Amino acid sequence: MTDTAHLLKLMSWLSPVFPIGGFAYSAGLEQAVHAGHVSGQKSLADWISVQITQGAQWNDAVLLVEAHRRAGDMARLAELSDLAMALCVGQERLNEIRGQGTSFLQAVSHWVPEQHFPDPMTPLPVAIGIAAGVERIGSGLTVGAYLHAFVSNQLQCAIRLSITGQDGAAKTLAGLELLIDPTAVRAADSTLEDLGGASFIADIASMNHETLEPRLFLS
Repeated sequence: MTDTAHLLKLMSWLSPVFPIGGFAYSAGLEQAVHAGHVSGQKSLADWISVQITQGAQWNDAVLLVEAHRRAGDMARLAELSDLAMALCVGQERLNEIRGQGTSFLQAVSHWVPEQHFPDPMTPLPVAIGIAAGVERIGSGLTVGAYLHAFVSNQLQCAIRLSITGQDGAAKTLAGLELLIDPTAVRAADSTLEDLGGASFIADIASMNHETLEPRLFLS
């Protein structure tokens, strides 16, 4: 396939049209807003930056690349799925990656047959890595698209939470693109030895969201 064909596949898989329920999850951002950690564009950009370079999304990027690398090795992919779930800091995070993974597998079956995945509830980053590996889409391009989709979803959440407007979200996205690119490059060369994080406030926010009422998001 051409580079354009690969890009179109990723755009389809990671677009808002793809039914993975991204609109329902804030990855702890709603709790961060409630607690006052995120209150404007600067703190929003900082929050997202930490997530993709030192937080759960960095680990997701490493897992995605490893799944891409191991596509076809069902035993190894099953272990990788278990590891992805074990790294979740709380129930909501676990529900998020499993629920989105299940929805992703159902939809991506129009491109990649289900027998390529170790389990119907394969966690989202592992599922995306497998799909891209089977379709021979480069891991760097895939992880870059994945991180960009996460950032875009966070900004959509921020708009709904009245932290920023559409223009502010676009400005924040433009700035964060400068971080997504090198992070994707770093992730593409990573191994499981690079797993780890230092986003303790974000992890606590994710756990505290379990009891937040009222709320707009499932995480």
